[in-house]
Amino acid sequence: MASTALDTADPARRLSSAAPAVSVRGLSKSFRLPHQQYNTLKERALHPFAARTYDELHALRGVDFDVKSGEFFGIVGRNGSGKSTLLKCLAGIYSVDSGDIDVRGRLSPFIELGVGFNPELTARDNVIINAIMLGLTRREARERFDAIIEFAGLEEFVDLKLKNYSSGMSVRLGFSVAVQMDADVVLVDEVLAVGDAAFQRKCFEEFDRMKAESRTILFVTHDMGSVERFCDRGLVLERGEIVDVGPPDHITRTYSELNYGDLGDDRGATGAARISMAWCESPAGERIVSSQQGEELVAAFEVEFEDDVDDPGLRAFSATTPATSSSPPPRRCGPIRQDASRRASGSPSGCVS
Repeated sequence: MASTALDTADPARRLSSAAPAVSVRGLSKSFRLPHQQYNTLKERALHPFAARTYDELHALRGVDFDVKSGEFFGIVGRNGSGKSTLLKCLAGIYSVDSGDIDVRGRLSPFIELGVGFNPELTARDNVIINAIMLGLTRREARERFDAIIEFAGLEEFVDLKLKNYSSGMSVRLGFSVAVQMDADVVLVDEVLAVGDAAFQRKCFEEFDRMKAESRTILFVTHDMGSVERFCDRGLVLERGEIVDVGPPDHITRTYSELNYGDLGDDRGATGAARISMAWCESPAGERIVSSQQGEELVAAFEVEFEDDVDDPGLRAFSATTPATSSSPPPRRCGPIRQDASRRASGSPSGCVS
């Protein structure tokens, strides 16, 4: 019993000893793109053999990876790299050409939010029907109805037909239903981009809760800040192949290099220092996700330095690093807070512990 409590308190130890919740071996998926598209029976009769020629798009090529139980696993890559195709293969939406997928536990996909909604029905009816489709019993759907509507913030529109909802309101309703599913493995595809700032904050809080509950989450996104905040590990896809697997800071750097090239070589940087994390705070030091126009903000950075710094300015800046650890380089200084009014000069206001 003591060992179990220790593993729960130490996420790194728990993840290192956990069995894979998702295991993928040699996964390949391709799509055929015919040269001739038929719209009518007459076109098919006039061109009976045209559809036999096609191009083949290889969306995934021999993908191999494991996700441990309780791990928050990021999947990143440029548009068209195969991220969404991978999640749909894991969810069983797409059949695979070759390879094996092993998912242990109940799976819930946050991929196409609101699929199955009927625009002619009210939100009240759609919530009950969609919750039952996703695996809840009728009784469970009714018991969780109020929580779903409250999370979506749609109490005033519960009896309005869905065809009169905005696209953002519909997606918020779909997300609110999906988070009520008691799943062991959750597949998330860019859902943190939905809704307004207040709802996005709720999404962040919900994923914090899921992570605290040790659910296994596969998270597809282009937001590297979310990867740094939530993920334990991740992978980078490029043209359907895995090009990198590792900790969040490692894969975000690979992702940036794929999009912008090797920034260090292009700009002549020495690699002596880098910003490993950045966020915004209130003047009181509270981390915030959104703010109103004109509100005073403080930009906070976490910077890593190497001991061998050639630039005198960087060397002096590195000297202000709090001596909190005797670990070898690179040394971490942070957070470094810089007032928003001083961002134009680029001069930091100094390190704080």
